[in-house]
Amino acid sequence: MTTKTAHAIAPDLVTVAEYRRLVRDGEKADLIDGVIYMASPDSRRHDRIQGFTRALVEGYAKAKSLGEVFGSRFGFEVSDFDEPEPDVAFVSRGRLHLVHEVGMKGGPDIAVEIVSRESRHRDYEDKKRLYEEAGTQEYWIIDPLQNRVEFYRLAEGRYDLVPLEQNRIFRSTALEGFWLDIEWLLADPPPNAHEKLQEVLRGSL
Repeated sequence: MTTKTAHAIAPDLVTVAEYRRLVRDGEKADLIDGVIYMASPDSRRHDRIQGFTRALVEGYAKAKSLGEVFGSRFGFEVSDFDEPEPDVAFVSRGRLHLVHEVGMKGGPDIAVEIVSRESRHRDYEDKKRLYEEAGTQEYWIIDPLQNRVEFYRLAEGRYDLVPLEQNRIFRSTALEGFWLDIEWLLADPPPNAHEKLQEVLRGSL
């Protein structure tokens, strides 16, 4: 998510239907526990990380015909009062029937959040809880402020922190065969996405 002090724009709990009426198309927001959190424009680094991550995941998913990737303006209705908008999300081919023009019913297979100063609690606590409850198979937290990346995988309904190979290589099970080096995500600016995608597709480190 992007940086801005969170605030509710309605005094009572907001439903998903009300949220979609209140927030205009193209505005970045999240509905969490019936409260709408708006966001200011992305920082340059946030935008670069988001663009790189989406290009890598989307390029791989398309090349392997595994599913569809969505950006930060697409919501996932995980309850009547919750519709988070991940910075990047992957939905597997077998679940695309749940995707509609204005959002998806349920959580994605992979949710990616890029941490900002104002979104830290929501990314590490609130949204992690929502994705876990929704059955999202993997949750990736990219935190450029603390120079770290965490990957969580669902196991028996709870998220487990995934250990990295060589302290830097992550291998996904939700996106079969996909891997990445966290140094790519933390580099400023990130490396060339097309070149790194070719490495991932070759399966080499």
